[in-house]
Amino acid sequence: QVQLVESGGGSVQAGGSLKLSCTLSHEFHGRNVAWFRQAPGKEREGVGHIYTGGTDAYYSDSVRGRFTITKDIYRKTVYLEMNNLKPEDTATYICAMAQIGFTPVKIPNVAEYLYWGQGTQVSVTV
Repeated sequence: QVQLVESGGGSVQAGGSLKLSCTLSHEFHGRNVAWFRQAPGKEREGVGHIYTGGTDAYYSDSVRGRFTITKDIYRKTVYLEMNNLKPEDTATYICAMAQIGFTPVKIPNVAEYLYWGQGTQVSVTV
């Protein structure tokens, strides 16, 4: 069973930065890893995803230009670097891994991802 553990969440003022980590129990090279977020009372929202066999990534309009997904194959870790954070970014951030790899050309869909972490909380204050 693949396990994913997120870390790095916390509370930050608007305009600040955080870097989240998603550490996987298995190698993920060649598969897609995504970041989602879920705010209280709202549906889970795709933030972005990366094809780990290369560098192709795709982000939602709301985070493009502010968030970046990177990977470290040897550490089995995928990162979400978040800059210029806004109060509307407040949510639980959850990483997920797909069974296959594909070129990300649209925002990640929950149905595309099989393995999920528990999430890490991010709170952005004014």
